[in-house]
Amino acid sequence: MWMRRLAMAVALMLAASAAQAARYEVMIVTWRGCEEACEGFQAQLRERGVDVEFVLRDAAQDRGRLPAFLAEARARQVDLILSWGTSVTQGLAGTLGEPGDPDDFNHDIPQVFMIVADPVGAGLVESLERTGRRNLTGTYNRVPEEVNIETIRALRPDFRRLGLIYNGNEPNSVLKRAELAALATRLDFELVAQALPLAADGEPREADIAPAIAALKADGADFLYLGSSSFLQRAGRTVTATAVQHGLAVLSPYEQLVREASALISVAPRYRDVGRLAGVQAERILTEGRQGGDLPVLQMRDFAVVINMQVARTLRLFPPLPLLQVAETVN
Repeated sequence: MWMRRLAMAVALMLAASAAQAARYEVMIVTWRGCEEACEGFQAQLRERGVDVEFVLRDAAQDRGRLPAFLAEARARQVDLILSWGTSVTQGLAGTLGEPGDPDDFNHDIPQVFMIVADPVGAGLVESLERTGRRNLTGTYNRVPEEVNIETIRALRPDFRRLGLIYNGNEPNSVLKRAELAALATRLDFELVAQALPLAADGEPREADIAPAIAALKADGADFLYLGSSSFLQRAGRTVTATAVQHGLAVLSPYEQLVREASALISVAPRYRDVGRLAGVQAERILTEGRQGGDLPVLQMRDFAVVINMQVARTLRLFPPLPLLQVAETVN
């Protein structure tokens, strides 16, 4: 009898040890706190039954914090790093051909990125199909700019000049300006762009948004596109309210600026769904032993259209029926 009990005890100990060994530790590094994409990532892995302990670290929009996070990830020997945004991903993984000490960047811990507007243009990966980085892959969530331009034309058939304000201190924002400038001729519109001035600390100021929008209006912009920018997203109420004051409708990649501010329309994926897609990548790496570099960057395929009808009435810019049939409207 005692032999049987001993065997059972040993079996239970081995099972407990195996369960403990199967537990993964994932560090999530965010730029401005854990929001819907971060939450969606965690929910995806939990709902899939992956035994994960999440270590959350927030840069609070300070790139100077990133080296310490990477050092901590190495010391803890985490199984995977999730990086939110271009600044965080570049700060942790570096870019292709990044000069300097290779220890400055993550080339060993598996890493998945999300909420990166242009991973190829940012120098993070060679292409969406093949990253060219042994340990790195991620997700791509931006709507093709052709879709945004055609959406604007559906709202304003006479659309000719696209206004854009951008933050020269954010890689995403600068890349978006360059992308739109390259597309302007092919898509038959003119880009009118204003860079926000940077203060002595290298950061833009919210007080400079109104003069920039006034300058765009004076330059003949007939629609405003709020490109990819954490700063402009935070200042979204000022951006959208000022635009409406000048008679400019705003197309925003951020849905909440339609729901909670004065943007007219957004065409964008749900952030929670982006996080879940990153969770799919992480599960493949953690449970299947896949290398990040063997996985293509996964692209979002489903986009939500949201229209603020109160803003539409204010601007007397009423969406056509085909657009209303696929959109969610808010007042």
